[in-house]
Amino acid sequence: MIPADETFDGTWPFQAHFCTASGFRQHYIDEGPPGAETVILLHGEPTWGYLYRNMIPALARRYRVVVPDHMGFGKSETPADRDYTLQTHVENLERLIESLALDQLTLVGQDWGGPIAGALTARNPEKIKRLFLMNTVLGYGGGKAAGGKTPWFQWIEKHAEAGTLEGILGELGSTVLSVMKIIGFQNSAVVTDTWIRAYAAPFPDRASCVGALNFPLDIHEGRFLPFVLDTLKNGDIEAMRSKPAMLVSGDMDYAIAKDHAVSDFRGLFPTAPIVDVEGVGHFCQEDIPDTLTSLIDGFIQANP
Repeated sequence: MIPADETFDGTWPFQAHFCTASGFRQHYIDEGPPGAETVILLHGEPTWGYLYRNMIPALARRYRVVVPDHMGFGKSETPADRDYTLQTHVENLERLIESLALDQLTLVGQDWGGPIAGALTARNPEKIKRLFLMNTVLGYGGGKAAGGKTPWFQWIEKHAEAGTLEGILGELGSTVLSVMKIIGFQNSAVVTDTWIRAYAAPFPDRASCVGALNFPLDIHEGRFLPFVLDTLKNGDIEAMRSKPAMLVSGDMDYAIAKDHAVSDFRGLFPTAPIVDVEGVGHFCQEDIPDTLTSLIDGFIQANP
């Protein structure tokens, strides 16, 4: 775990908070004026809340901004005796929301933040007010990628079949930038020694990489499907369709194909806005943080 007071040379100046409702120390930050509307920012693979560092201050001027680190990422613990699946990450977030008594939420999700937000909304539609998505899918709109597997999942398949995936993703403390490049990281201008240290810090040894290893395996091995099917059967998809939603889609995403993201979104929200951004990769928060902040603020204000 990263020390609670680590600021990475002042680039992560936010007070650490911890919740133990799920049986491990889950880190989150909680910024902004008391009583304001709550925005939850959800990260994905293999990042943590640090991904939103350039967006939090501006959003926190008007909103309560909560940024959790998923189990096994960032400043959260990486328990060895837990399953690292879509289901467990959703359940962990549900307990965090309950423990903080959060309601009427705007969920902002990128990468795995999308499927987590989708399942969370279908299971708890009364708590969710709006959905703002970036380079992701909710997973319930029937979307598909015409070209098949993206470069990221081709790479996962190749190394899973060769038996080398654990060895590579188990060394993220040294290879996190290279792995992010495969997924679609584009903005090399932001990379400094501090940046690399911040993204590598959650992964000091192989045991610490279990969360990052299991996110793509959840898809590759199809382990997520029973939970998604159960959510389709027992969740309230129609309530999710009724939420205001927006999608931001970059054209240099190597993990989630643009046509997959758009078709999944349109399957749920036929007339909701989609913003196309050129030259933007999978980690859009690193590419266009100010643009995203303005879009989120405008989206919330347009959908009171």
